[in-house]
Amino acid sequence: MTTIDTHDQSHRQSVARRLLDSSETLSYDPVREVDWETPLDTAHHGASPEWSTLFGTSYWNEMTPEQQRELTRQEAASVASTGIWFEMILQQMILRDFYAKDPTDPAFQWALTEIADECRHSIMFARGAAKLGAPAYRPKRHVVELGRVFKAVAFGEAAYAAILVAEEVLDVMQRDWMRDERVAPFVRTINNIHVVEESRHMKFAREETKARLRGAGRLRKQVNALVVAIAAYHIVTSMVSDQVYANAGLDTKRALREAKANEHHRSMLRSSCAGLMEFLDSCGLLTRPATHFYKRANLI
Repeated sequence: MTTIDTHDQSHRQSVARRLLDSSETLSYDPVREVDWETPLDTAHHGASPEWSTLFGTSYWNEMTPEQQRELTRQEAASVASTGIWFEMILQQMILRDFYAKDPTDPAFQWALTEIADECRHSIMFARGAAKLGAPAYRPKRHVVELGRVFKAVAFGEAAYAAILVAEEVLDVMQRDWMRDERVAPFVRTINNIHVVEESRHMKFAREETKARLRGAGRLRKQVNALVVAIAAYHIVTSMVSDQVYANAGLDTKRALREAKANEHHRSMLRSSCAGLMEFLDSCGLLTRPATHFYKRANLI
């Protein structure tokens, strides 16, 4: 990836040391922290209802409370499955970035710590989705293949900014879910663990994005801005699988039609990304072509 100058390297190491210290004092073991044994209480939602793709639609208002809860459980499981998919991409990009670099560098050690976190998170999400009674949701085939290409070729700011997009969108959702007493307690615990540990990952991704962009020319920024935006579009539009509606006992065609036109859900996504868009803009990564994809994904 891009060479980083001495000043940036020193700052990067300082940030990495702080993140390592934070990881030592505030990390969780999901095997012990999450209540995996208590059976699922179907009186609870899987996510805050306001985050459902159908909340606020006429279809939502016609659904029984039981159907609404089942839909949010399926949607939460789908978001978790998409998170696993992207975390596997993330781990490979970070490993490739730090391949054969100085293992005494705090940034190298932080990278391995982040990968260890992501491994635990993926297992935690997988167990959580299974406990919610959901099948294995996966992005559409063409998105999986695009992800395969992206993880193999993305580097520098494109890799870290894309990581940041995925983590920031999840972070805002999960901050709401972890505080909501309507959500199943074990899901709230999962969300709390992810929010706490992911905040360190987002800090590192922001620092790496800014460092890799220093001295970057206009063409490079234009290209990488577009790459990140396309990645963001596919990540966000893959969060909730089309299959959740059938698995919740709903009419898939009607659900998809109303979800697509749901202004409430669009508004929730836009508000969740306000800070992220400000950051990308400050880095020169919110270009006109990139904005087109963010608008298509309802992030602007």
